[in-house]
Amino acid sequence: MPAHASQDRQSLHYIVRSGIAGGISGCVAKTVVAPLDRVKILFQASNPDFQKYAGTWSGTFRAVSQIYGENGFRGLLQGHSATLLRIFPYAAIKFMAYDQLEGLLMPTRESQTNTRRFTAGALSGMTSVLFTYPLELIRVRMAFSTRSAANPSVPYQRPSFLSAMRHIYREGGPLATAAPSPSTPHASIFTRFPILKFYRGFTVTVAGIIPYAGTSFLAWGFLRAHFLPPTAPASTPLADLAIGAVSGAFAQTVSYPFEVVRRRMQVGGLTRPDRWLRWGETVRAVWGAAGWRGFYVGLTIGYLKVVPMSAVSYAVWQWERRILDL
Repeated sequence: MPAHASQDRQSLHYIVRSGIAGGISGCVAKTVVAPLDRVKILFQASNPDFQKYAGTWSGTFRAVSQIYGENGFRGLLQGHSATLLRIFPYAAIKFMAYDQLEGLLMPTRESQTNTRRFTAGALSGMTSVLFTYPLELIRVRMAFSTRSAANPSVPYQRPSFLSAMRHIYREGGPLATAAPSPSTPHASIFTRFPILKFYRGFTVTVAGIIPYAGTSFLAWGFLRAHFLPPTAPASTPLADLAIGAVSGAFAQTVSYPFEVVRRRMQVGGLTRPDRWLRWGETVRAVWGAAGWRGFYVGLTIGYLKVVPMSAVSYAVWQWERRILDL
């Protein structure tokens, strides 16, 4: 980092440039892995049309082939518009927050510890999730929709961003909800506060982002400090790609069970629109269906997606930091 950059880290000019660098890096990385992202969501949320493919490397590519055969290339990118709407502010806030927290918690190289790296990463991830979670829920709903899951008497139409948003907002409404029962104690919450419908699975997301973002930035900082000491030449794009890939793999392994539970809770409005699915019942449902392996369904495609995504994200972020003089 240039010497003057650390002095104006809290200036508006620096913050805006930092956010732009993070946002663009996130969009580029997500676009690279968009087809795999959709298949992973279908596996994690146990879409009945694709469960037969889950659990194997070849199944991932057969699922991609089926989506392409039914809906063409646009089917592989279904939900990607919502992804980009979400990922730019998400990545911008995450990397911008990390820049600020790094300056506060680790102002010098000597003060960089693994605990502080983890803390800075976890807090930056939590901040970005808080502001962008509704966009994530809409994206998941768009990606979850498939042709055969729709009403066979109605021609299938890919859900748009606005149609998915309207559907979520209307879930559990007076026309969609049966008579109240003792098992639906939270039904009135959605009627009184419809915005909460866009936060299904939020608590497990926050719990999952702590180990994911924390481990990712911890590994990134540790590996760079170990392999790129002050006396070494400046990092190259290849080094950034390699370190970013390893960081993503570690983070994915640690946080994946949280992600499976989160996906189930996010699509819960399609199966139980009248109420809020709880952590406990979602965990029990996953365990009852497949045991401990159920918490790692789709992990192979998770690696296929997260490793290159993390590599590209960190590499583009570093490239832009150099261009923008951060």
